[in-house]
Amino acid sequence: MKNPLTKVAAALPPGTLAVAGGTVVLGAASYIHLGVAGHSLSVDDMANVSLLWTIVMSIGIGVFFPIEQELTRIVAARAALGHGAGPVLRRAALLTGAILGVTLLALFAAAGPIADGLFHGDRSLVAALGGAFAGMAACYLTRGVLAGLGRFVAYGTQLGIDGGLRIALAAACALLGVHSALAFSLILSVAPLVAVLATLPTLLRAVKPGPVIPWRELCGGLGLLICSTLLSQVVVNAAVLSTKLLAPSDSALIAALLNALVLARVPLFVFGSLQASLLNGLSAAVAVGDKAAFSGMLRRIAAVVGLLGVLGGVPAVVLGPWLIQVLFGAQPVLGCLDFFWMSAGTVAYMFAMVLGQALMVLKRHNLQLLCWAVGTLVLIGVTFAPGEVATRVTLAYALGSVATVVGMLAALKRSFPGATAGSSAQSAQAPAPSPLGVGGAGT
Repeated sequence: MKNPLTKVAAALPPGTLAVAGGTVVLGAASYIHLGVAGHSLSVDDMANVSLLWTIVMSIGIGVFFPIEQELTRIVAARAALGHGAGPVLRRAALLTGAILGVTLLALFAAAGPIADGLFHGDRSLVAALGGAFAGMAACYLTRGVLAGLGRFVAYGTQLGIDGGLRIALAAACALLGVHSALAFSLILSVAPLVAVLATLPTLLRAVKPGPVIPWRELCGGLGLLICSTLLSQVVVNAAVLSTKLLAPSDSALIAALLNALVLARVPLFVFGSLQASLLNGLSAAVAVGDKAAFSGMLRRIAAVVGLLGVLGGVPAVVLGPWLIQVLFGAQPVLGCLDFFWMSAGTVAYMFAMVLGQALMVLKRHNLQLLCWAVGTLVLIGVTFAPGEVATRVTLAYALGSVATVVGMLAALKRSFPGATAGSSAQSAQAPAPSPLGVGGAGT
């Protein structure tokens, strides 16, 4: 009889374990970084760092993570057909640079209002925000190509270096007695850029010449995917920003909510190690027309996500209010019910991410965007309903995520009726170039 851990490992997409180590380090870095900051900074300065971290992990991810996803999808499909990724990397670098330039220009133009509205007038934190965006752009560009090529050891190494540096730099700030919000914020700029430079030689050796990729293929679904990802980040991160709008003077609640969300979202850090390899596998299955592999991978990953939700959610609900006080120095302003809603939201959010990737590789970017839009509308409705602020923002996270999952299940059933059926024998008879019978983006 197989060991349970062996069964779980067998259910994971290929390459998951290679990424898991780096993901664990990077996930731990978030806790250590914020924990050290919480014990080193004043309540107001920690609220500033909390907001900056939230913006980086919402808007930054929303704008730049789609680049990784599209590159993983495109490069994996090309690799399955024997095409090199060199032309993809070159054009993607130009596209990423353009997106980063526009983002930094908008940030510079609005530096005053952003500093006054979010950071108590501190413009240096706006500059740190721009540096963090630059680090994210470089990371997601290189990780997308590495994941598409199946170079998961290098992918995990980049994650590990990034996380290790965040831990080391936060510890150095604490040992040197640094009490500056800017110093703790700049860690989000320095660590990812150094990680990219450390793994760049491996990436450049891995890419090979191949057919030139049309700009339309590279950009066709990117706009829709950026909108979808931005909305998904609104859903997962809105609690902190909503509280800033609804209770702007309650710095203790703002900081505690960030700490609580980081704790309740522990399963998301583990889930991150599945995403790159899952997208690679789904994209390759679509490229060669293997319906059985596509459906089987979705069912196995759904079981793993459910297990992650239980293992992470139960401790968060039971111990969360106490842990955020011990680990992050948070004020006792949240209860077990708040953690229950956040944990439930995290489970639903992970299911939405899985289903969203399935829709993306089927080139149903438009339906993915529609589902996240519905979830965001539900979140907004709950957020501005009557009641306690903490209850509203945590319940909004849960219900917004659930609404997105329901919509995506309906969209996937419409786009690919065989997603829960099929056999290996049938898929073996399918013609190799068939994209599972699905049309292009926007159809």
